[in-house]
Parts: sequence; structure tokens; C-alpha cells
Amino acid sequence: MDRDDTGGYLKKHTEALVKEVGIEAACQLSGKSKATLGRYYSDSPEHSDRFMPIDTVLQLERASAYPHVTGALAELQGISTSHEDRRQNGERKGGVNSDVIALSQRFAMLMTEYQQSIQDGVISVNEAKRLLRETMLLQQVLIDMKLHLEEESG
Repeated sequence: MDRDDTGGYLKKHTEALVKEVGIEAACQLSGKSKATLGRYYSDSPEHSDRFMPIDTVLQLERASAYPHVTGALAELQGISTSHEDRRQNGERKGGVNSDVIALSQRFAMLMTEYQQSIQDGVISVNEAKRLLRETMLLQQVLIDMKLHLEEESG
């Protein structure tokens, strides 16, 4: 994809994000005017080099059901992402110690699923889906642990 196509692709996903959140809500969340938000997804030549700032993307994606711009960026780089609709209700509780315990428990759950799945020598589609779900939950614990470690390291 060339630069123009990439820009258009990002603008399309930026527009989808703003429209999902709602233009009025997007203005309130971002502190930006309707005109400014509109420029971020405008396909007019004079706005071709204007893109939504990353902190604004984060604010709006927190309010949306799907991370439109983040997903588009990942796709453009050949990166696959996993979207989990879990929303944190405030600060993450616990810390690294809690994360280590959760990590151990999640890994045990993954190994239990694997043991059950491999008993007949074949992993069925449903078994693979359960393994994938456990793997994604394990990944989320690792992400939480990483964030706690970053907080503690200042």
C-alpha cells in the first residue's frame, strides 16, 4: 500500500471511530472541535497530511466498542491483534505478586485444557478454540504484569 492509500485507510478508520463514539461525545472526550475532528478523516487534499493525535485516538477508543485506528495500524504493519472487550473499572488492583499468582492459575488452566484436548491425539476445532481463549487470557495477565512492572520501575 502506498502512502496515499495508507493515509486514506487510516482516515476511513478514524471516521469510523468518531462516528461510533458520536461526534458530540468525541468532541467532549478529546477537547477538539467538530471541524478539527472532521479534518482528521477528511479526504480533501488540503487535509491529506492531518491525522488524529495518538492520545486522542486512545481517548476515543476507550469509549468505543472496537479499537478502529489501532486495528488499522496493526493491519498496515502485518501485526495481528486480539481485541478483548474487558474494561477496567478504575485502577488495576494488586500488583506484581497478584499477577504472578494469576499467571500461575491461568497457565494451569491452559495446561488442563491442553491435556483434555490432546487425550485422543487430535485437537478438534472446539478444543482449539478453548485453547486459544485460555492463551489469550494468559496473554492478558502478562500484559497486566508488564504494566504493573512499568509502574513500579517509575
